Amino acid sequence: MTKPLLIEIGVEELPAVPFLKELPNIEKKWLSILEENALGCEFEFYYTPRRLVLWHSKFPTSQANTEEEFFGAPVAVAYKDGEPTPAANGFARKCGVDLDKIERATKNGKEVLYYKKEIEGRESKSLIGSMVEEFISKLNFGKSMRWGNYEKSFIRPIRWIGSMLGDEKLSFEIYNVKSNNFSFPHRTISYDCFSYDTISEYFEKLKDGGVELYQSRRKEVILEQFKIIEKENNIAIEIDEELLAEIVSITEHPKALIGNFDKDFLKLPPEVIVTSMKEHQRYFPVFKDGKITNKFIVVSNAISDDYELIVKGNEKVLRARLSDGLFFYNNDLKNGLNFAGLKDIVYLDGLGSVFDKVVREKSVIEFLENRYKKELLTQISNKSEKEISDILNRAVMLSKADLLSEMVYEFTELQGLMGYYYAKAAGENDLVSLALKEQYLPKSFDGELPSNLCSSLVALSNKLDSLLALFSIGKIPTGTKDPFALRRAVNGVIKIVLNQNIEFNIRDDIKSLSRNYTSFEIEKLENFFLERINQFFDANPSVIKAVVSSGERDIVKLSLKIGALKNIANSSGFKEVFSTFKRVANIIKNIDLEKELPIDEKLFEQEEEKVLYTEFRKRAHSNYATYEEKLDSLFGLKSQIDNFFDNVMVNADNAKVKTNRQNLIASIYKEFRSIADIKEITL
Repeated sequence: MTKPLLIEIGVEELPAVPFLKELPNIEKKWLSILEENALGCEFEFYYTPRRLVLWHSKFPTSQANTEEEFFGAPVAVAYKDGEPTPAANGFARKCGVDLDKIERATKNGKEVLYYKKEIEGRESKSLIGSMVEEFISKLNFGKSMRWGNYEKSFIRPIRWIGSMLGDEKLSFEIYNVKSNNFSFPHRTISYDCFSYDTISEYFEKLKDGGVELYQSRRKEVILEQFKIIEKENNIAIEIDEELLAEIVSITEHPKALIGNFDKDFLKLPPEVIVTSMKEHQRYFPVFKDGKITNKFIVVSNAISDDYELIVKGNEKVLRARLSDGLFFYNNDLKNGLNFAGLKDIVYLDGLGSVFDKVVREKSVIEFLENRYKKELLTQISNKSEKEISDILNRAVMLSKADLLSEMVYEFTELQGLMGYYYAKAAGENDLVSLALKEQYLPKSFDGELPSNLCSSLVALSNKLDSLLALFSIGKIPTGTKDPFALRRAVNGVIKIVLNQNIEFNIRDDIKSLSRNYTSFEIEKLENFFLERINQFFDANPSVIKAVVSSGERDIVKLSLKIGALKNIANSSGFKEVFSTFKRVANIIKNIDLEKELPIDEKLFEQEEEKVLYTEFRKRAHSNYATYEEKLDSLFGLKSQIDNFFDNVMVNADNAKVKTNRQNLIASIYKEFRSIADIKEITL
């Protein structure tokens, strides 16, 4: 039998960011509790800033009855001369029944004592209170708080709990709050609670009380209002999905409103205006013909017949923010970019100041400049070698200078970007300015990448220094902990190198760069890169392992080889083809492939080995446009190898013939290993 179940947890306003981080786990945690209590069913989860609601249209009124079986000692042990032994009496006590209730059954060919107990399922209403308490305790929002004299904590104080099963009000007390059948409307409507006698009445009164309970509907309402505003004002609202999710989570009755600010503030870089709106006020910026305007969108949670005061209040707040920003910006323009003050900013204990980091990055950029001199001269064809060198060095030396600016002190997320604007205002070379802007890219796995090689090398110098410097003082990520975002730095190096299609060997180049750092185990950083390589590419892990095991360490070549082997391995019929080469791998497993593998044609005794050798030499010495072509060609030796194995005894009695045949097979495998160590493939 089932009945509808409503659970509402009423709280003080939930902070959006920590709530949204936990949101993907909330339904999973309640489902786990339902299943643990044998009450699994479908449900829906709704939220507003003041309530968490679990709604079940068909909730089991009780657990299903279950059976528990007990098997005891063999009858021959439980009874002696027809009398029960301690083993029999002990089994009866364990089952909680008299001995005459114990039956017999056959288990593993023996007759043993047996008892089957019927366990009656408990009523759901007796479990719901403890289930809700467990649910609340399992929600992890990071920081939590206590209130009153209650010892347990939650993200915000719990003020009421409503729970009804069918038309029955459930009574329990958790977190110092007694469950009841009342709730609260939108604050604008009333601060007083309302009661409800049925679940349908709860939903009706909540709606009448100005609360849009369904988060999906609140999002729809906001977007519908945006479209109306855009049409009426001939503008485009920039919709940030993360910001929109926050707005949905902090409103119960959203109302989109348009406000204005003085056009003088448009002197500020657009990013400053947008940051002031989004990060600090949760406003949406407005554009027209691709340019930012002096308008903004605020989504109010108030219910009113006249929203003019709300708009004016928000205009006043934004005006103050932008006034500060314009003041900081003008001061920074007067002061210009100067990196000398970076000596007074500590970077990290053991690694000196931020200025020291810049100096280290300069040594990295000098290495990279020399490494990619040809590519730089090709991309920046209108500059001489010395001019390019000056651009790179100037960009690195100015890269952290905006940390000293008033604007970045106020808006830390604008570092790099403000350096770009200040460098342009100071008349720096465009490549220098752009490199400052793009030095922290990519900021996410799928994020934007530096737009040219100059910016890419500056970004690489930043990331490579962070990796080398932090590894040199033992700040190596462990488990899920990565406080300095070094995994992201490695991903960034890989993405930039692949995007620019430049050579970068994670063994040799890292070793060369490490000479300017305190000595540390280079292998640890190499392995750290390889761990990210395993996560970075979308391919069967064994395919990646096979390529890495070949010894290849150039990032671009790793990518090409992994892609080639992935395509071959995913092709139809590969498993059948691969079985032959698994046999090849088994035969040569004790042969040192690093040594010379001489093959003497005069020692060939059978036609199959001659044919295989001729075909192998032909394929090994051919020119291929891609690694995939070469792999396809080598795997095409299957028929010749099968004939060889079917008709030729590898381990011949003649030692020289045996070695010659082993070297032939090993040479084929070694040719594969120039791309991938195929024995690592497991499909």
